Amino acid sequence: MPVPTLNGGSQDFKFDISLSVLNHLGRNLYRNFITVLGEAISNAWDADAENVWIYIDDATSTLIIKDDGAGMTSGDFQNKFLKIGYSKRKVNNTDTSPKGRPYIGRKGIGKLALLSCADRVSVISKTESTNYVGGVIDNSGLDRAINDDLTPSQYPLEDVDISVFGDNINEHAHGTIIHFATLKDGISNSVDYLKKAIALYFRFSLVDDSFAIYVNDERISIDNLQELIGNTEFLWEINQNNDPLVDKLKNVVIEEQPLLERYDINGFVASVKKPRDLKILGTGEKVGIDLFVNGRLREKDILKHIPSARIPESYMYGQIHFANLDRGDVDRFTSSREGIVADDELFVELLKIMKQKMTGARGIFDQWDEWRLKHKKSGDTENGRKSKKDRASADLFNEVVEEYTEPSDDNETQTVRQWSDELSTDAEFNFTSYAECFISENLVRKYIAHKGISPSSEQREIDKWRDREVAEKRTANISIDIRQNSSDDLYYLSMQPLVKVAEPPGDGYPDTLRNDEKEFTPVRNAVMHTSLLTPEAKRKLTSVYDNIKAKIKYLLENNT
Repeated sequence: MPVPTLNGGSQDFKFDISLSVLNHLGRNLYRNFITVLGEAISNAWDADAENVWIYIDDATSTLIIKDDGAGMTSGDFQNKFLKIGYSKRKVNNTDTSPKGRPYIGRKGIGKLALLSCADRVSVISKTESTNYVGGVIDNSGLDRAINDDLTPSQYPLEDVDISVFGDNINEHAHGTIIHFATLKDGISNSVDYLKKAIALYFRFSLVDDSFAIYVNDERISIDNLQELIGNTEFLWEINQNNDPLVDKLKNVVIEEQPLLERYDINGFVASVKKPRDLKILGTGEKVGIDLFVNGRLREKDILKHIPSARIPESYMYGQIHFANLDRGDVDRFTSSREGIVADDELFVELLKIMKQKMTGARGIFDQWDEWRLKHKKSGDTENGRKSKKDRASADLFNEVVEEYTEPSDDNETQTVRQWSDELSTDAEFNFTSYAECFISENLVRKYIAHKGISPSSEQREIDKWRDREVAEKRTANISIDIRQNSSDDLYYLSMQPLVKVAEPPGDGYPDTLRNDEKEFTPVRNAVMHTSLLTPEAKRKLTSVYDNIKAKIKYLLENNT
């Protein structure tokens, strides 16, 4: 019995696509100019080009991208380049080009990115045995076609004016040239920015060193990142890398550590001297730890997926290479090509590995703190290796030494710096100890003033030190005031007479400040004479300091 059909077999239905789909898949999807540039460079890579030339003209707001890849015949141009969704991987049943390069393209929609950055886009291409073929996409005409709800077959491309390509067609045996006229928003980034960004984000030469990119005829290389390289301080290399950037970093860093990880992951993490050193692109954007697949940037700043809010994070950058993200039939990259699908199993696994490497016990963050302290620089205040108080003392000492010793390589300067370095550990003790002495004595002064107690019982001591100060100023021919509070008698008294004023003998209170003062004074005198304290003396001073704070609070609460 025949199967009944709705239309009796008299009508065949088929999909039709409106040109408005180009907005969703291309023109409105790509917001980053570097991403757009990346699509053109990736197309050249997939076409087995050895060279890509990028020419930028600020004055005319035009951009030309030229390659020496295999090029296209008229059939290729229509059935491959203009066919949205064409996948060379599926058609050719391979993930690699004729030269053996891993293909970058997968979905067949990246070419639409080219429509997003200019009013008119002209494309020409030729093979070794055929002449140029091509067409023009005029975005204003495309807008009208979309508004009229036309289908692709109802919107033929315009003919190409070959003259817009100028001398670029000379001695061009094969390959593709794309001309972008009237770039949207003009050239918003400087040529210097583009050179640095290309050097940083397009690492195809790690896969095939015959591939070269030029901007205004300057070959882009790691040398374009010299500013970043010169400000790099520490390096962690993940597995072995045949990477000239890593080689250059090894020549400048003061500490490095190799890290072993699963065989299919490699790259590096590095840290700069100051967080501002990551802002090399001139846009305020900081370089981060980026993820690459087959030489192409696929996810910027992967630490945003594993945030720690730790200080070391603001110093870090790096490049992680994980080619397996592009293996097999799974497409792990977002349609905008500006990231990786967040819940992809392999990507999540990589993030777990990186989190352990960065924040785990004896991880990169911990070693960064250790190395920073070793080289007399501020570290991670959240790291329990050293108390915040001791870190603050060390930071203050290091800043003072930095200002005191001029940058010079002569023997005398180096000797002074060496002596200063030898004092650093003791300085941490003594800077903290001075702060404790300063607070202890001034807490007693504040208490006396608060209670309105007269220091007249110690007037002789006050007069002695005031007269001595006057005489010493006269000898030194100093006429300026030295003390902010020279009219306040209390500031001419040290702890012993201050305690006598605060707690006169025979006041009847047990557990008095006088007991603490007896332990405090010898250590205080050593500190004020810039002697180097023993650890035992430091512990004693800290204990007495804590007691004085507690007893001042007790007196305020009970001695009303």
